[in-house]
Amino acid sequence: MTPPTIPAFGLGTFRLKDQVVVDSVSNALELGYRLIDTAQIYGNEAEVGQTIAASGVPRSELFLTTKIWTEHLAQDRVIPSLKDSLAKLRTDQVDLTLIHWPSPGQAVPLADTLGALMQAQAQGLTKQIGISNFNIALTQEAIEVVGAANIATLQIELSPYLQNRRVVEFARSQGIHITSYMTLAYGKVLQDPVIRQIAQQHGATAAQVALAWALQLGYAVIPSSTQRANLQGNLLAQQLRLTDGDMARIATLDRGDRLVNPDGLAPKWD
Repeated sequence: MTPPTIPAFGLGTFRLKDQVVVDSVSNALELGYRLIDTAQIYGNEAEVGQTIAASGVPRSELFLTTKIWTEHLAQDRVIPSLKDSLAKLRTDQVDLTLIHWPSPGQAVPLADTLGALMQAQAQGLTKQIGISNFNIALTQEAIEVVGAANIATLQIELSPYLQNRRVVEFARSQGIHITSYMTLAYGKVLQDPVIRQIAQQHGATAAQVALAWALQLGYAVIPSSTQRANLQGNLLAQQLRLTDGDMARIATLDRGDRLVNPDGLAPKWD
């Protein structure tokens, strides 16, 4: 059976808590979002689950992603922690489970975690598995353990200011799909003169241009917003077609501006 394709457009829920995440997910589902991305460490899986249950949107129409936190990467912790996540999310199965960050100091061998995730997949707890915040060396190691075909996506920070080309090229060479998070760089790129000029030429918003850029490069995007108007506007990025000239101009904006680089968690970046 061919695994389901990861939708190109979804809702991220990083840093959204309590009623804020309830409202964001509720608005997004009403507007037509069908991919919801959460994580154990976000502390909002229960609210996401509650909102989905209340929305009336059939579970079969949704694509749910969660991520295993570093303290649960040990072989005997992966499945129990995922079952906890499923209980909070009020579902028997997520569509995608990612290793959120590599094990700090490689304390837990990657083979142990991936082996447990493959077991979780075999048990029907998750349809697909993947990795997040991995560098080339760790991605290569993951491929050696489970094969590239079993890695549904590599989710990495990726924006016009951090284009992460080496990692993207490596993943692509192995046939691994890319999910871009922080595509708007915490809103920084929305003030960029080049992005704003392109937006003006297309009668679009700066956010739509940045998201369309990532989509045209073949990445999935998961922008978050607490404002219904922005959630709606972001969705329209899927209809925006940037020219080759636009894409070339955005390519020049890369300045290696990494915003997510937690001490003790981040690997040695390429």
